[in-house]
Amino acid sequence: MTGDGHLDIADWHPACRVLGPGTRYVLWVQGCPLSCAGCVSPQWIPFGGGRRVAVDDLAATIAATAADGLTLSGGEPFAQAGALARLVSRIRAVRDLSVMCFTGYSLDHLASRGGPAAVALLSLVDILVDGPYLARRHADLRWRGSANQRVHQLTDRHAGDLVGPDVGAGLQIEVAVDGTVQWLGVPPVPGFRAEFERAIGVIPQQPQGEESTR
Repeated sequence: MTGDGHLDIADWHPACRVLGPGTRYVLWVQGCPLSCAGCVSPQWIPFGGGRRVAVDDLAATIAATAADGLTLSGGEPFAQAGALARLVSRIRAVRDLSVMCFTGYSLDHLASRGGPAAVALLSLVDILVDGPYLARRHADLRWRGSANQRVHQLTDRHAGDLVGPDVGAGLQIEVAVDGTVQWLGVPPVPGFRAEFERAIGVIPQQPQGEESTR
């Protein structure tokens, strides 16, 4: 982990349509202390690795995009809560983007025992998806992978986006210029990543070497 002036980043995408309302800049942080069994991105669990970036530089980059909002995922965002709170504050000094955040912790835990940095980040979040992924409770739900996870509307910014059937947003599949295939979103079925990679002929690698999917 790093200080509030820098973030350890696993990956990012400037225009994701399946991890929150509208088109969003998604930031995946590196490192998670929870290590949920069946995690779809095990290569982002270790705190070593990733890329260290300056918060202020990243804020300027995100603010300059056409994204409707920012989604924070990982890894575990609240493991770098102070730096992410600074990031959001810097972005909002330029553009009032909405913020959605995924976390393996419960909202109650973060609010009561997460510490000042967690509370600061929570105060800037519009939508929080909380709870660990539980493979035995896998479900195809809006922006989450298991039935124990909850969507909390912390502000009224996206009230109209949380109505209607509670079903998955689907996957966004892209082919890069070098032929690499990647997907974004919450898998609708358990074991999706392994089956997808088998279908497109991805050679199995060690978790930290897998970069073609999200």
